[in-house]
Amino acid sequence: MIRIAIANQKGGVGKTTTAVNIATAMAAAGWRTLLIDLDPQGNASTGLGSSASQRGSSSYDLLIGEASLAECVVSTDIPNLDLLPATVDLSGAEIELVSAEDRTAILDRALSEDNEHQVCFIDCPPSLGLLTLNALAASDRLLVPLQCEFFALEGLSQLLQTVEQVKKRFNSRLSLAGVVLTMFDRRARLSDQVAEDVREVLGPLVFDTVIPRNVRLSEAPSHGVPALVYDHQCAGSRAYMALATELIERLAEVRATV
Repeated sequence: MIRIAIANQKGGVGKTTTAVNIATAMAAAGWRTLLIDLDPQGNASTGLGSSASQRGSSSYDLLIGEASLAECVVSTDIPNLDLLPATVDLSGAEIELVSAEDRTAILDRALSEDNEHQVCFIDCPPSLGLLTLNALAASDRLLVPLQCEFFALEGLSQLLQTVEQVKKRFNSRLSLAGVVLTMFDRRARLSDQVAEDVREVLGPLVFDTVIPRNVRLSEAPSHGVPALVYDHQCAGSRAYMALATELIERLAEVRATV
């Protein structure tokens, strides 16, 4: 199973929207997909139709050792897509795990039990705390959503430095799958300028696909479905399908070199 963390310590960059829709797109492409919600807000879970009252065992129970992965994973209405939901209890996990042995490797050990899925996406909280470190320590790749705004590159260097530290201390196989530009407004010159600056700095690490600002992407979570289900013809849905195609190509290139 290929494990991909979706992280950016800056909030409001389209991280959860990307997690829900790229997971849906990969499932639609025929990949047996697992989405892990590691954000205490549980927005990825809500976006896949799992209301807070419906959630039983969660990523919190998995991390503190009260349930196995198989006991926590639930199916969704999307064919090929399963979910490990989050509850608000997860907000206390960082404190509870401080004294745990190998506290950064808990998720990695849990995922080693999975023989059901081909790819796993981990929606991280907007921080570089213990939950995100668990995700990075458990992942093969990191996908970074980057909002097309003035301070887009601010904080990215800190995230990449954290990745290097994780590689040295916990997970040598971790590498950057790429950076995806989100909330792109074609009417604003600023979005073009930010995209140019990011591509100049990061080059081929930036995906060709750009995720536009799109009303349908914003509306879909309130209906408990991914945008690809809510309106598969909207600009946002088409962009996430294109992003999934690019990601599959990059994963194939990596496998070919191994």
